[in-house]
Amino acid sequence: MKQPPDTTQPPSPARREALGAFGVLSAAPLMALASSGDAEAAWAEQFDAFDYAAARTCALIPQETAGPYPLLDVLGDPRMLRRDITEGKPGVALALTLKLVNVNAACAPISNAAVYIWACDKDGVYSGYQQPGHDTRGQTFMRGIQLSNANGVVRFASVYPGWYPGRITHMHFQVYLNANTGGSASATSQLAFPQKVTKAVYDSALYAGRGQNTSVKDFEHDGVFSDGVSLQLCKTKGAVDTGFAAKLLVGVAA
Repeated sequence: MKQPPDTTQPPSPARREALGAFGVLSAAPLMALASSGDAEAAWAEQFDAFDYAAARTCALIPQETAGPYPLLDVLGDPRMLRRDITEGKPGVALALTLKLVNVNAACAPISNAAVYIWACDKDGVYSGYQQPGHDTRGQTFMRGIQLSNANGVVRFASVYPGWYPGRITHMHFQVYLNANTGGSASATSQLAFPQKVTKAVYDSALYAGRGQNTSVKDFEHDGVFSDGVSLQLCKTKGAVDTGFAAKLLVGVAA
């Protein structure tokens, strides 16, 4: 896949020490979240109706750049073990479900993998960094980690991401096998969304301040997705007023 320059810096010695101390993520906080009864649970129930068996052929997810805003230091923070990644940020609701499968084992589900996801807010701003016109250092909105269940599934409650100049709408994610965020990611990729859905969201009142993305009009003009999104395009359904559910089958070499 074509990639824009990746300005990500290697982990600092302090971060390596922190990750080493934290080691393998604990499933206990996730169990508490699963029984919390928040609004995301209703989205997840609706989403379970999707038929993964009818999804596109299982294939290795394309490797992509982590980009300039991965904020990898949060991998050692237990507070990031959460389904709701919004931290109260407004936007059109997005219930995201990823199913991890092993391309080396007849597409068997991958359980107990840590999935770290991050995206910009509805205004195109990332947490944790100084950006043109915004200083969000110390903030962690639109970021979170979940462990895949026995079916290889992780779910996140988010809002539909906005856009910023030079990129089409997307979300980032990494997969760490055996919940070991102290090791190397087995997959680093990005999620794409149907343009029809994106247009509807950006026409809505909450996104009217920025409107449509005039800098990148389609996937073929995007530096990451220009060579195709067939394995990264989320199947999405819903409406602006009620929110959207999106899902993707993610093939990983485990």
